[in-house]
Amino acid sequence: MRLRAQATACTLAAIAAVAIPSRADADTNDLVLSRLTTRTTDGNGAVTAVVPQNLEFRSLASQLGVVLATPMLAPADTLGFGGFQFSVAGNTTTIDANASYWRARVGSSDPMNGTSNGPGTMSTVGFFARKGMWFPLPSFELTGGAVHLVGSSTWAAQFGAKFAIHEGYHDLPLPSIAVRGAVSRMMNQRELDLTIPSADVVLSKHFGVAGTWSIDPFVGWNMLLIVPRSEVIDPTPGIDPMTNPDDAKLSFVFKDQALILRQRIAAGAKFKVSMVALTLEAQYALAGASVDDRSGTTASCMTASTTVNCDAKDSAKAQLSFAASAALDF
Repeated sequence: MRLRAQATACTLAAIAAVAIPSRADADTNDLVLSRLTTRTTDGNGAVTAVVPQNLEFRSLASQLGVVLATPMLAPADTLGFGGFQFSVAGNTTTIDANASYWRARVGSSDPMNGTSNGPGTMSTVGFFARKGMWFPLPSFELTGGAVHLVGSSTWAAQFGAKFAIHEGYHDLPLPSIAVRGAVSRMMNQRELDLTIPSADVVLSKHFGVAGTWSIDPFVGWNMLLIVPRSEVIDPTPGIDPMTNPDDAKLSFVFKDQALILRQRIAAGAKFKVSMVALTLEAQYALAGASVDDRSGTTASCMTASTTVNCDAKDSAKAQLSFAASAALDF
C-alpha cells in the first residue's frame, strides 16, 4: 500500500509539471480567425467588406482536429472489470506550418504576407483515467481525461469507450481485437468550436518476458469525424463600434462546414513491469480530401476567393504523431 501511494504521488507530480502551461510560451498557438479573410478597402485604407476564406478555415480545422484527436495509446485487451489505470500522456503532431491558413496562429511572425507561421509541430499534454467494466457488456472499458495544447489557452476534454471482441487468450496464436468510439471536445478558444468524434479498430498480442514484465504490441485504424463551428468574429478588433457603428456590420461567422473526414493508421507497444506501464505510439494521418459541397454551385474555393458560394476541399497534408504515456495499473 505504501509503494502504491508513493507511485500515485509521483504520477500526480508529473501531471502537475506537464499539464500547467508556462507563461513563457502562452498563447502562441491560440487562433485569430479574422486573418483568414479577403478584405476590400476604400481609398483611405478603411475596410469596407470582408470575405471569409472557407477553404482555409476547413484545412485549418482539419489539421488542428488531428492534433487534438484522441490517441489510441492502449492495446486491444481491456483492464478487466476490476482494473483501473491512471496515466499522464504527451503527444507531438506535425502541421503544415507554411500553409497560408496557419497565419491564423498568434505566433505567426508575418501573418498577412509571409509563409513563416511558427514551428512545424504542435504538442499536447494531459491526464487520463481508464476503468474496466462488466456492464453493459463484459470486456468493456471507459476512458476519460483532458489534454492541454502547449503554448495556448486551449484544453480538450476526451472520453472513450472500448469493447474487446476477443481478448485474453494469450496462449493461442491469435491477436486480441477491440473496437472503440471516442470524442474530443475543444475548449477555451473563443472563435472556434471543434468537436472530434472517432472510431477505431485495434489488434494486439500479449507477450510475457522472463516472468517479470510484458509487452503488448498493437496496430490500429482510426477514422476521425471533425466538426468545426465558427463563433462571431470581429475582423477589426482595433476599431470601437461605438464610435464607428458601420464597423459592427463587418462581423461575420464562417458557414457551417460538412464533416471533415481524416483516416489514421497507428502502431505502438505497451511495456509493463508490476503495476507501472509505459506505452509508445506512432500515428500517420492521411491527407485530407473531403469537400464541403455548397448547393447551387460547382465552383471550387481558391486562396483569396472573393465569394463564399464555392465548394471547399480539405487541402490539409498528411500528418505524423508521436505519443507516449506513463501509467499505473491497479
